[in-house]
Amino acid sequence: MATVALTTANFDEVTGKDGIVLVDFWASWCGPCVRFAPTYERSSEKHPEITFGKVDTEAEAELAAKFAIRSIPTIMAVRDGVVVYAQPGAIPESSLESLIEKVQELDMDEVRAHAAARQKGAAAPAKAPADAKAPAAKAPATKAPAAEAAATEAESPAAGTPADAPAKAPAAESKAPAEAREEPATVAG
Repeated sequence: MATVALTTANFDEVTGKDGIVLVDFWASWCGPCVRFAPTYERSSEKHPEITFGKVDTEAEAELAAKFAIRSIPTIMAVRDGVVVYAQPGAIPESSLESLIEKVQELDMDEVRAHAAARQKGAAAPAKAPADAKAPAAKAPATKAPAAEAAATEAESPAAGTPADAPAKAPAAESKAPAEAREEPATVAG
């Protein structure tokens, strides 16, 4: 399957459906993006059941800003409308294949349950300890614990590539509304 150009007009429609959508945030002036493109294209041909999308960050600056893309290429995996992985950096073909396998293996009921619990926890007010002099403040969560572990593992030389980290413990944003996917979570193990 050829890659699909993703724009602000079609992004939510394409990524909100059931199944797996991989998204490559890229730009034509980016050397690593240009070198990664053939790998991404080959993978799209191996996996016709997966939608492989590309977001040109120059033409679609609004989408890049929506997902806080600060480094390209950034690869994002969306399954059943839920962002389950987002990591900057071009990855080798074997790591992309590993990422695909891990996203396919996800228990999406568990991912959704974890996301709902995380959102519920973020919405609940923090309680001050009985002996505290000042009210306790809870810092807003920007990543799930699994996302932090994935980022740490992905950056560790011993961990190998980013695809070594995704897909065991769930962490994701809720399905459907685009606003829920503004801050992608990473699924890691």
